[in-house]
Amino acid sequence: MLLKVHPDNPGERQIKIVVECLLDGGVIIYPTDTVYALGCDITKSKAVERVARIKGVKLEKANFSLTCSSLSQLADYTRPINNHVFRVMKRVLPGPYTFILNANTNVPRVFQSKKKTVGIRNPNHLVPIHLVELLGNPIMTTSLHHEDEIIDYLTDPEDIYERFSKLVDIVIDSGHGGLIPSTVVDCTQDELVVVREGLGDPGLLE
Repeated sequence: MLLKVHPDNPGERQIKIVVECLLDGGVIIYPTDTVYALGCDITKSKAVERVARIKGVKLEKANFSLTCSSLSQLADYTRPINNHVFRVMKRVLPGPYTFILNANTNVPRVFQSKKKTVGIRNPNHLVPIHLVELLGNPIMTTSLHHEDEIIDYLTDPEDIYERFSKLVDIVIDSGHGGLIPSTVVDCTQDELVVVREGLGDPGLLE
C-alpha cells in the first residue's frame, strides 16, 4: 500500500492504519527528517528479522536504531546519561542525529550490539513522532540505502513503492525525502565522537 500522509498535519486515520500494520508485525517505509527509512515495531522480532533480510544484512551485524518520540521516551531504553550528553541532546533534538548510547534491559536483545549499545533517533518530523506516540513504543529504523550509498530513487515515494511494494506492507508518501543521512554520534565514552557526518551540524554538539 502506498499511503499519503501529510508531513505537517498527519491525518489521524492514516496514522492509525500504519500503527495497526506495525502491531500486526508489518514492515513499513516511512519519512524522517533525513532520508526515508525502513521500520517496524521493535517488539516484533519476526518483523525485525524481515527488515534485516530486506537490507541484505545479518541481524547480528545490523546497525538498527530506535526512533523515539521524545527525550523522555529515549531515557526508557538507555542507561543513565551524563549531564553534558543530556544538555547536547536537549539542544539538538528533535533533529537529524543518531546518538549511540549504552542500552538498558528494555531494549530488545536483537538491537543490542556486543558492546550493549543502541542507536537512538528523535527525528524532527511529525509522521514518525505521531506513529511512535500512538504505537506506545519506539519504531526500529534503518535507512533504505546500503553502505551509505544514496541513490536518487530513494527520495521519491512513488519510486520507492515501485521497488519495495512486494517487500514491505506500507510505503508512506509524505513528499520527497532527503539525500543526506543523520549525523551519528557515539556517546558511550567521556568525549562525544562523531562517527559519521550527516545532516546534523557537528558544531552544535560541543
